[in-house]
Amino acid sequence: MSATKTESLMPPLSRLLPKGSGALLSSLVAIVLALLIGAILIIAWGANPLTAYLALLDGAFGSWNSLAETLLRAIPLIFTGLAIAIAFRGGAFNLGAEGQLFLGATAAAFVGLALPDMPPLVVIPAMIVTAAVVGALWSLLAGALKMRFGANELITTIMLNYIAILFVSFLLRGPLQEAAGYLPQTERLASNARFPALIEGTRLHFGFLLALLAVAGCHFALWHTTWGFKLRVVGLNARAAFNAGYKVTAITISAFLVSGALAGLAGYMEVVGVQRRMIENLSPGFGYTGIIVALLGRTNPIGVLAAAILFAALQVGGTSMQTASGVPSTLTTIIQGLVVLFVIGRGAFDFLAKRKPVA
Repeated sequence: MSATKTESLMPPLSRLLPKGSGALLSSLVAIVLALLIGAILIIAWGANPLTAYLALLDGAFGSWNSLAETLLRAIPLIFTGLAIAIAFRGGAFNLGAEGQLFLGATAAAFVGLALPDMPPLVVIPAMIVTAAVVGALWSLLAGALKMRFGANELITTIMLNYIAILFVSFLLRGPLQEAAGYLPQTERLASNARFPALIEGTRLHFGFLLALLAVAGCHFALWHTTWGFKLRVVGLNARAAFNAGYKVTAITISAFLVSGALAGLAGYMEVVGVQRRMIENLSPGFGYTGIIVALLGRTNPIGVLAAAILFAALQVGGTSMQTASGVPSTLTTIIQGLVVLFVIGRGAFDFLAKRKPVA
């Protein structure tokens, strides 16, 4: 039987899968391949990969406290992942979530400290709005440079990160530093500015519910509103959108604003839910990891949620893996990097899958 007839009898896998599942499948393949290579590295280290991975799972999900720590770590990744995803959907590359996170967190801490005697129903919304607005305005600066002067946002957003982080460092070593003056951090927030625990006896706070609400809101906005439709059209082809009468500049700016607001909220969550104050090294790179989360989640809010929990599990479970099997926890960072490589390179797999065999 010829190759052509064989192809007609055996349709491509993409036709057999539900619509839209191809993106999910490629992400799952990237994860599996990364874990397989990770297993090879574990064997080379002289450990049992099954034991190591079981320890990782146990450390991330094996108890209520482990689950709580994983979800706690996922909160800022959800917000930064959503921030990057929204920008990408609008054809913008916001790599400045880290700086927006720092500024949003600092502004929120300032408001919380300025309102020590106000009830939580006043303080918490004020901090949320402040963090979102400051993050949005910092992102707007990159958007304005792009739309007015044609500046490449890849460069401007990265450079704005350094400006924001160093400016926050200046504030924490000067005007906002705690009265004792020993460490670059603010005073501790009063109880009226903190989130209550979501699971008693753990550090997981109600911010996780806000993260889920943000996922649902972004999903609804992208797929069930006129703004979301226009945003996706501009992201796919800005010239065609312009010719169709869309206000491309306004839509792109709105993408920067929403993206920056979400990144600012990521910082707010860390301040009120984890540190209870603003510190100099608030983020270990949540803004940059959010880029990976957005890519793995295919810039879909639901996918971002799943990817954020996955990366949080790798980070939290890495310590347990090291304790149980002797494998260094840095291996989880290697696995994250491998996931990124396979996600970026999945276009090559798609190309190979579409190649027709030679008759």
